[in-house]
Amino acid sequence: MAQVWQERLDTLRAVILADIARGDYYGLVLTVGRGGEKVFEEALGAQDGAGERPLRLDNVFSIFSTTKAFTNILILKAIEEGRFALTTKVRDVLPEFTGKPREEATFYHLLTHTAGMPGVWTPKPGMYLDRLSDLYEATTEAVHGVVEPGSRCDYSPLVNHVLMGMALVRTDPKGRDYQTLLHEDLFAPLRMDSTSMGLRADLKDRHVRPDMRGTVPIKHLSRNIEGDHALFEDPATEAPHVGCASTSGDLYRFAEMLRRGGELDGVRILSPRMIKVARQVHTGEMPNELYKAAHLRAGWQVAPAYMGLGFNVRGTAIVNHQLGTLTSPETYGNYGAGSTLFWVDPELDVSFAATSAGVMTQTANIDRFQKLSDLVVSAMV
Repeated sequence: MAQVWQERLDTLRAVILADIARGDYYGLVLTVGRGGEKVFEEALGAQDGAGERPLRLDNVFSIFSTTKAFTNILILKAIEEGRFALTTKVRDVLPEFTGKPREEATFYHLLTHTAGMPGVWTPKPGMYLDRLSDLYEATTEAVHGVVEPGSRCDYSPLVNHVLMGMALVRTDPKGRDYQTLLHEDLFAPLRMDSTSMGLRADLKDRHVRPDMRGTVPIKHLSRNIEGDHALFEDPATEAPHVGCASTSGDLYRFAEMLRRGGELDGVRILSPRMIKVARQVHTGEMPNELYKAAHLRAGWQVAPAYMGLGFNVRGTAIVNHQLGTLTSPETYGNYGAGSTLFWVDPELDVSFAATSAGVMTQTANIDRFQKLSDLVVSAMV
């Protein structure tokens, strides 16, 4: 039996319900495990602002930038397979990616968000964001380097993962498209049966339609469906930076694979060594330029970026952080705009996966998940 402080987990539930009652968000599905044993798995609150549709454990959410975690893992897998290296220049795999200073960027720079390009949400204003080929063409044409790679950490909402997604397609020995590649190499082997790139038709009835509440700075347009954020409802979406849908339970399985050193239920995705390297801080004390302004506006200390190889890492500084202030320094994970978070604490042997309804602002979401993450680890005795 996993050792937990049940009273503290009861407090965790009460705090989430209080957040919902206050209107911070509509509802949350949270799965927490220690040593592979689930210790908290609950759906609290509602799918909608009116509170008319209670959340269920099997609800499917648009997970926004948590999608990037799947792209990252397949890049690390490709590196292990020798298709390219951390030190390979992106232009050597994607020859359209030329021009100073961006052409000096490597896959290491893409993974650590230090490629020297600006943190743009769309390559061109008003374009459809649902097709990888279009995203790649617009990125190589319109998004240029502003500083030397490795000199600054600018979180990349879109560009880096479009480049990595195209690199995976270009080097795939089976010649698959990105949707198929993700399903066959990651989701199916891990039995993440409710996860897909694009909203798979059989998941639609369980989907919690994202309510942006004015928090997301751009539209996510699809050529196939009308609506400002129709990309999240289109089964044909192929966007390596934001296009996936999943459940808390599936994200927990993904986190468990990482906690176990790259293997789950006898299926190995990565080597333990790769994960150990990936969860180290690779950006020193550099701030995350995209978050720096938000931290200053909130009156917070500017936090170090603490980027691993594609992962956000807890690090050592006591600063406002989604991964908490009580988690271990090598705690690592990924998040999606104002709504979704998973992390793994390798020292405490804990996996955490949360999906929520009612998108929060950037700093409010950091506060929310810092609080919940600290409550979870305080229950580990």
